[in-house]
Amino acid sequence: MKFQKKLCADNDTVCIINDHVQIAKDLDADGVHLGLKDTSIEIARHILGKNKIIGGTANTISDVLQRINEPCDYIGLGPLRFTSTKEQLSPILGFEGYQEIIKGLKEKAIEIPKIFAIGGVLLEDIDLLQQIGIYGVAVSGQITDRPSIIKEFKKVI
Repeated sequence: MKFQKKLCADNDTVCIINDHVQIAKDLDADGVHLGLKDTSIEIARHILGKNKIIGGTANTISDVLQRINEPCDYIGLGPLRFTSTKEQLSPILGFEGYQEIIKGLKEKAIEIPKIFAIGGVLLEDIDLLQQIGIYGVAVSGQITDRPSIIKEFKKVI
């Protein structure tokens, strides 16, 4: 874990720990990302304090609405496609799934929160995701497999 934090710091990127609030606190990571069945956003905020980033997973428009109400700092919506970095993968959204969720929020006149595409995101996906209305992307597999790709991601974001 310390390697990932150092890798992020060396490349001026944010270090978010997945699922584990206490590890995020112990490492003094920038924040934590929580699945729907993980520690609640409220408890995580109490443990980490108001200055840390807390994100939450969503896979449906209902999940997105829940995360908006909790409130978390950002929503990780996905997966875009299959990824081997997650053991229990939610249903794959594809680009069409993202479009439907953004459309549904607009139809309800809900301000689009900071939504990050997660799960199998590739460098070449960023432009289309931005056109759909996605705020950003979260990547782990590509960075773990090839740390030098961080510079390529930073060029397009």
